[in-house]
Amino acid sequence: MSTMLHEFFQYDFIRIALVAILLMTPMYGMVGTLVVEKKMAYFSDALGHSALTGIAVGVICQVVDSQVAMIGYAVVFALLLNQIRFRGKASTDTIISVCASVSLAAGLAILSRGGNFSNYASLLVGDVLSMSRKDLVMLLILLVIAVIYYIFCVNASLAVTIHPTLAKAKGYRVRLLENLFAVLVAVMVTLSIRWIGILLINALLILPAAASRNIASNMRQHLCLSIVFSVLSGLLGLFLSYFVNVATGPVIVIFAGILYFATLVYSAFVRE
Repeated sequence: MSTMLHEFFQYDFIRIALVAILLMTPMYGMVGTLVVEKKMAYFSDALGHSALTGIAVGVICQVVDSQVAMIGYAVVFALLLNQIRFRGKASTDTIISVCASVSLAAGLAILSRGGNFSNYASLLVGDVLSMSRKDLVMLLILLVIAVIYYIFCVNASLAVTIHPTLAKAKGYRVRLLENLFAVLVAVMVTLSIRWIGILLINALLILPAAASRNIASNMRQHLCLSIVFSVLSGLLGLFLSYFVNVATGPVIVIFAGILYFATLVYSAFVRE
C-alpha cells in the first residue's frame, strides 16, 4: 500500500490534481445542495452545454482566450434563463431545456463548420490531470466566493425557493438573489469544464447533493453530507483512475452515482 501511495504522489501533476479535487469538490457539494433544493438540476447541465456556444461566439468575435468567452456567454445565458423564468408561464425545466437545446445546436453548427469540431472534443470529458498552479489559484478564489455566498445568502435563498411571495414581503430582493446564484453556478460550471467535461459537470454538482438529501434530516446534515460525498467521490475517482489508466472525470461520477444509489437503498429499506 505504501508503495502505491509513493508512486501516486511522486508526480507533480498528480499532486496538483489532488489539490484541485480538494478545492473543487467541497464547492460543488456546497452549491449543489441549493441546486437540488431549488429543483434546478437541469440548470448546470444547460450551462455546461452552453459552453460550446460560448466558444463559438468567441471564435466569431476573435476572442483569444476561449475560457473568457465561455464564462461571459454562460453568465449572460444564465441571467437570460432567469429573466425568461421570471416572466414565462412554462415550467423552469421546460424553459431551460428549450434554451439549452437551441444554444447547444447553434454552438455545434458554428464549431463544426469546416470539420474543426475535433479540436474541441476534449471538452466533452475533460482532464483534471492537465491543471496548472494558476488554475488552483482560480479555484481557491471561486471556493472563497462560494463560501461567502453560502454564509450570507443561504437562508434568504432558501426562503425565496420555499415561498417567493413571502420572501419578497419580508424584504428579500428575490430577483437579485436568484441572479447572484445563477451567476455563481455559471462561473463554477464553465471554469470546471476543461477538467471535468461538459457531459459530466452536471453529475458532479447534483449527485453528491442528491445522495445527501436521501438520508439527511435537516439542512445542516444535507450540507455536511453533500460535501463529504463530493470529496470522497473525487478522491476515490482520482486514485482509481490513475491506477486503472482511465479518465478521471467519469470515475468520479461513477463513485458519486454509487453513493447516490447506496443512500437511496438505505433510505428506502434500512432506515424504514
